[in-house]
Amino acid sequence: MKVTPTALPEVLLIEPDVFGDERGFFLESFNARRFRESTGVDAAFVQDNHSRSTRGVLRGIHYQLVRPQGKLVRVSAGRVFDVVVDLRRSSPRFGHWLGVELSDRDHRQLWVPPGFGHAFLVLSESADFLYKTTEYWYREHERSLRWNDPRLAIDWPIAGTPVLAAKDAAAPLLDAAEVYA
Repeated sequence: MKVTPTALPEVLLIEPDVFGDERGFFLESFNARRFRESTGVDAAFVQDNHSRSTRGVLRGIHYQLVRPQGKLVRVSAGRVFDVVVDLRRSSPRFGHWLGVELSDRDHRQLWVPPGFGHAFLVLSESADFLYKTTEYWYREHERSLRWNDPRLAIDWPIAGTPVLAAKDAAAPLLDAAEVYA
């Protein structure tokens, strides 16, 4: 497993060992001991989620204000542009974002620690997006941040407006959003 810090140092890009031949491939998508040893993160995952979306769907920017979630995200089919935003007001990188492409071809994963917002845009015809969380989902604590906030200036690889859930289309801008201390 190769672990690479990103421009947001707490966010880690993880490349699992993939063993392939003419029959296909095998990879270990998660191993608690290897994850802890390779990342230094001792995460206890409590929930696995799987979403399927079509091209142009943008989900996010989501975060859970109370009982924040760490997320280990990956794509099992298709291709997405995955975005992480530092929402910790005390951080010198508050409001900074990182975007990486994740796909079923590269098998890369991203560790998104608590305190960060998360979103993804589907680039392929469809995509299956899987993620493990360190905290359960609570509707009353979920928050969204506007995907096209000019202050964030995220360079989404899409012309026009993506397909959004109503809550994401109506999400507040960073300056009006509830964020972490």
